[in-house]
Amino acid sequence: MFRRIERALETIALGSTPLETIQQAANFIAEHFADDLGIRGGRIYAQDDGSYELVETFGDTSRKPVGLRVWKTYPPFEQLLDVGSVVMKRDDPRLDQRLEAELGTREWFAAIAVADAHFVLSFDVEPSGADDENLVATLNIIRLAINQKLREERMMAIMEDARLIQNSILPRHLPSPGDFEIAARTVAAEIVGGDFYDVITLDDNIFDVVVADATGHGLPAALQVRDVFTGLRMGLSREFKVTRTVQRLNRIIHRSRLATKFVTMFLAEIGLEGSVIYCNAGHPASLLMRTDGTVVRLSTGGMILGPNPSATYAIGIDTIGAGDLLVLYTDGITEATGEDSDEEYGQERLAQAVRAARHLDPLAIVDRVFSDVEEFSAVTPPEDDQTLVVVKRRAPEPEEIPA
Repeated sequence: MFRRIERALETIALGSTPLETIQQAANFIAEHFADDLGIRGGRIYAQDDGSYELVETFGDTSRKPVGLRVWKTYPPFEQLLDVGSVVMKRDDPRLDQRLEAELGTREWFAAIAVADAHFVLSFDVEPSGADDENLVATLNIIRLAINQKLREERMMAIMEDARLIQNSILPRHLPSPGDFEIAARTVAAEIVGGDFYDVITLDDNIFDVVVADATGHGLPAALQVRDVFTGLRMGLSREFKVTRTVQRLNRIIHRSRLATKFVTMFLAEIGLEGSVIYCNAGHPASLLMRTDGTVVRLSTGGMILGPNPSATYAIGIDTIGAGDLLVLYTDGITEATGEDSDEEYGQERLAQAVRAARHLDPLAIVDRVFSDVEEFSAVTPPEDDQTLVVVKRRAPEPEEIPA
């Protein structure tokens, strides 16, 4: 019966409020399980300080007493709030006979508390040959199924809030410092993800670009990303050196109490004259692609952030010339697998896709790479979060030859 009721409630759309979801579930049960359960209708009470107010009715039940209040100290409600469900014969001495007559209670008084006892469902039940133990068991099945539906609703609301928070820390507009152009995209495997990118302008001559990936995905990884964002912004705003910023961030993540405590990150400080100072903290090597298509893999740095609070990090130094590209990405790109095999997309395919599109603007390159990965894997949504950032230094316009 539980599986049947659970599957039935899965077909009910989540309401805009817990009350709406409870009402939809109650109506569905009264309509589809009346013969099995003897439930003809009932009432929904909402907690209000020291009492419960009758706010809705469902099924074959009169709306006449809507607005009536029942105190928490009413003996059936006291028992209900203690054990979660209660069943009593209509003539039970613990029942207020005048109140139950006004409400229209039938042969049995039966009720459950749901949503952490914020709501009470009282059912009009006319069981055929059933005893109170079987009815209690049935009501507990309904209580568990409705609570599961409400937990799903709360989780969806939490995830939506997390999505909004995550979107708020991703840059809305990417700058175009000097003769550099930047484009980026991130695609989460779930509603929220553990990937993160940012572009931070330090002064008129220097900007930072970063990509990070918290282990796993979903809500814990998204919350860890928030710490990365905060730590980076605070560190870089205080004019810390690249290595000091990374070491400080490593200690922040190590102290985190979240379930996921490991983050890979690539951070590059780029001067408008073309200097690149970077640190790779256990992240896939970023690709520095020259105009002729050759690739330098930027891997200097240290271990992933989080496991060792005393970890030290080195910096790598390179240059980005006119027409060169810097490509930052997460392993959701390179570890995407083929539709019918375990073969990964890999760094080499990524390099080939970028090489073929290197003469285009960064946004077009990002589009090309994501299209190539989607065509390779044919998995939507992706199995892991995917992020790509392309930084391109514009080549000078060719001088016109005088006629």
